[in-house]
Parts: sequence; C-alpha cells; structure tokens
Amino acid sequence: MLNQNWKGKVSNIKQLGGIETSVLDNGPARGTRIAWINTGTGLRFKVVPDRAMDIAETFYNQHSIAWLSHGGITAPEPFSNSGLDWLKTFGGGLLTTCGLSHVGGPESDEFGERGLHGRISNIAAEIESIIQPDPMVGKMEMSITGRMKETQVLGPNLELKRTISATLGEATIRIHDEVLNRGNSEAPHMLLYHFNFGYPLVEEGTDILWDGKWQTREGITNNKIFKEGNNYKKCPAPLPDHAGTGEEVAIIDITSDATGWCSCGLHNSHIGLALSLRFKKEQLPWMINWQHWGEGEYVTGIEPATNPLIGQAKARERKELIFLQPGETRSYDIELEMLDSEEQIKLFLKK
Repeated sequence: MLNQNWKGKVSNIKQLGGIETSVLDNGPARGTRIAWINTGTGLRFKVVPDRAMDIAETFYNQHSIAWLSHGGITAPEPFSNSGLDWLKTFGGGLLTTCGLSHVGGPESDEFGERGLHGRISNIAAEIESIIQPDPMVGKMEMSITGRMKETQVLGPNLELKRTISATLGEATIRIHDEVLNRGNSEAPHMLLYHFNFGYPLVEEGTDILWDGKWQTREGITNNKIFKEGNNYKKCPAPLPDHAGTGEEVAIIDITSDATGWCSCGLHNSHIGLALSLRFKKEQLPWMINWQHWGEGEYVTGIEPATNPLIGQAKARERKELIFLQPGETRSYDIELEMLDSEEQIKLFLKK
C-alpha cells in the first residue's frame, strides 16, 4: 500500500499516479486513443480503447513485461475477420482479447465464415467512465470502463463491457468483463485472453508456472516443446526452428484451488521478479500456453479461455459451445500482480 509520507508534500495527485488519456499521432496507430495507467508502484500500463480496451506496453520499474509485435499498436480494422487477417493487426501487448463468438483458426460452415480469433480486438470502445484516485480524501481506486459492440443487422449482437481497475500503491491490474447478448435470438460465445509476455521478464531460464493436465493442439503430431523428457516450463534461448511460423501450443485443463481460483504466471530469478495471473475456473476452465521462441520474435502466451483452441464449429459439434440467450450476461474476472520481494515470490511459488 502507498505509505503516508506524501502528505503535505504533493500539490497534484498525478505525482503519485492515476490515468492519463491521449491520442497517438504517428504511424499505423495514428488517431488511436490510449490511456496510461500509473499505479504509483512502478507498475504502469497502456490501455487502448480503440482496440477493445486491450493492454499494450506494460512496465514494472525498469522492466518491460509485455511482448510487442513488429507492428505494435495499429488502428482498428473492424471488418477484418477473414482467414489470418487477425495476425496483420496483432500488436501483442500485455493483452489481446479474442472472441466474442469464435476463438481458434479460420473456418467456415453453414453458420458463416470466421477468421482467426474473431473480431473483438478490432472494435473500438465507447468510454463510459474514467475514475481517478484521490488519496487526499481516501480514494485509492482508479478505473476505466468502456463498451464494445460486436454486432450486425440480422445477426448476433454481443456487447463487451470492460472495466480495468487498479489501486494506487498496489502493483495489481484487475479486469472485469461482462458479455451481454443484446440480440433477439441466442448467440454463440467464445472468449480467450491472449496475454503475451516478453523480454526481460521472459528470457532463457524464466520459469513458466501452471498446473494441470495438458494436451497438444489437435492435429499436431511433432510438437517439439510439449513432449516427454523436455522441460516445457523453462524458457529456452531463441530457437532456429521457430523462425517464421514456428511455434508450439499446449491446451491445459488448469487446476484450481479450494476457492475456485486458478493461479499461473512467470518467475525470472535473474531479475528477482515474478508475475501472478489469477482467474476463476468456473468462468474460464481452460488455459493455453503458446510458446514462440523465434529470433527477434521471442514470446510466450498464457491464455485463459472458455474453450480449448478448437473453434466454433468443432465446439458446436461437440456440444461444448456456449450460447447466450437474449438479455443473458456472462462475467469474467482476472487479476494480474507483480511480485518482487523474496517473501512474496516464495509464497507464490509454494502455491
């Protein structure tokens, strides 16, 4: 928590932290709205309202936490939902949201055509509120809330209401999502939180932390990472065979604790830093671990999800596809915390 030494010494609360909004004015991101959130602990991160309120650059003290793609933030392409188009605007960042009605590879069937990972990350938010902290009157919470509409006439009408919040003096990010069917007929629903981590949090020797039964992605028989005898929870040096499209994926039926929360994350003992990611098993029963160790494109993803990476068509076939009835809402909660004390990290590793 924030100590009280600031009292009588601060004339503007921005010296301690808060939320600052602005618009990017150059390159492919020109015209894109952003909101920098500073927790006053060394944890600061960039929310991008024009990209589904996803989170881009994220830092803890001097350390970068998130992986950024070559392209970084780009302006949204709301009608880009064909084939692998999603990859063209995939900026990486701490979080890219996938869904709201399809997660997985491109596919088409009698219900329509769906591109990789759906449309939501290319939809801009209508900002509903920005709440600043005011420690002088005891208000330490800050938040930004917005709504994104994944909609079409004569088709599904899903809305994502997202609140990203933090507390001044705490190195924690909280995400609360509500997905609402505003249409007049049932709508398919899938959701995946594509958290992307990079150097220096992720480097050779960083531990990837999760527990649960796992399997490789369907149809993949030559997985070089997730196989017997290999330590797939230890980050390697860049791998030549991960150049270009090289990657490996595990689909994990993640274990929860007695309260129903799942814990996973990363620990880099070289820099004395750990990241804890928590979510509710009843909301997000699956987790994907993506590992792509290409030279100059070095990243691992930890991705809580409603479904394995099987796509809408196969989920429908297996009767695993979620359907939201008109007016029905589903809620999701995720917490991310940075840990840098020996005591905090020991406790986290023990869990």
